[in-house]
Amino acid sequence: MKKILFIVNVDWFFVSHRLPIALKAIEDGYDVHLACSFTDKKQELVDQGIHVHEIDFSRSGNGLFNELRTLISVRLLIKCIQPDLVHSVTIKPVIYTGLVIRSLKQRPAFVAAISGLGYVFSAKDFKAKLTKKLVSFLYRFALSHKNKRIIFQNNSDENILTKVAKLDSSQKVLIRGSGADLQHYSFCNEPDGSTIKVAMACRLLKEKGVYEFVGAARLLLEQGKNVEFVLIGSPDPENPNSVSAEEVESWHKTGLVNALGQRNDINQIFSASHIVTLPSYYGEGVPKVLIEAAACGRPIVTTDNPGCCDAIIPSVTGVLVPIRNAGALAEAILTLVEDRALRINMGTKAREFAEQEFDVNSVVRKHMDIYRSLLRE
Repeated sequence: MKKILFIVNVDWFFVSHRLPIALKAIEDGYDVHLACSFTDKKQELVDQGIHVHEIDFSRSGNGLFNELRTLISVRLLIKCIQPDLVHSVTIKPVIYTGLVIRSLKQRPAFVAAISGLGYVFSAKDFKAKLTKKLVSFLYRFALSHKNKRIIFQNNSDENILTKVAKLDSSQKVLIRGSGADLQHYSFCNEPDGSTIKVAMACRLLKEKGVYEFVGAARLLLEQGKNVEFVLIGSPDPENPNSVSAEEVESWHKTGLVNALGQRNDINQIFSASHIVTLPSYYGEGVPKVLIEAAACGRPIVTTDNPGCCDAIIPSVTGVLVPIRNAGALAEAILTLVEDRALRINMGTKAREFAEQEFDVNSVVRKHMDIYRSLLRE
């Protein structure tokens, strides 16, 4: 029985973005392990037949000593399990896994999933530029393993990392996002009623465009438009770029947004909305919420930002706006608010696009093909 070890930051991310792949691997006869930080999903994963291992990946950085301790933990775990293949997702697990594999005599096959290059490749401040140089060096070293595949979600990330790590075309695969269950996120007609609901779901980070969303809400409400702005998600205290809980509470109390907090019924919320937006300028892969919005048949307003622009067909399934521009966001939303026929047409086309590009079953099949290919090499 071949062993696959998934390494990710935290359990809830694995459940939302990679669990269907793991379950299919188990069905196909693989022995599946998962290493990550755990919140409340551990028992659910155990019940699914996944062997779980605790590794503390601090997302905000906890000093050199703690990072070295995490790196050593990854190395000890890989040596103990002796997996045939390691599949790591997001920046820190990918880099740490790559560094560890380079140090081993018996090297497992390596799948590195780049689900966005994150803040350091999108920010322009001095600290981010320095961090980018360090991360680029680490990527170059960590991705020098021969028996590997690098999975990208968009062409921009692929182009950047190909130059940074000098990747060969045979080592790269483009899979646009982690997919959506097209039965769970099913198409339905937009709801009746005079109030148009605009939904945004994300981790409440500044770079996700939360302030632009609130700014657009303020502009349209000041114009007397009958629009409800629905914000789904919660602040991320571990992340220094999170909005504060006090800010969210203030927006909610003043009626700027209807803040719903963290929710597990995104499909129902999107179905009860008319428009979905994500005005992000973060280093996205392909945002899962936009894939889910398309699957629900909702027109999308998002930014001309790597990953976000890959989630729509501009002017067909949604509208692109510049980053960090609440006025442009408000204008694009207003266009859809005032044109029901355009909303419905874009929503219908969005569902068709999701069926063509974002079916989770297709995403799972592509991963199984990658595993089989690497384990034959």
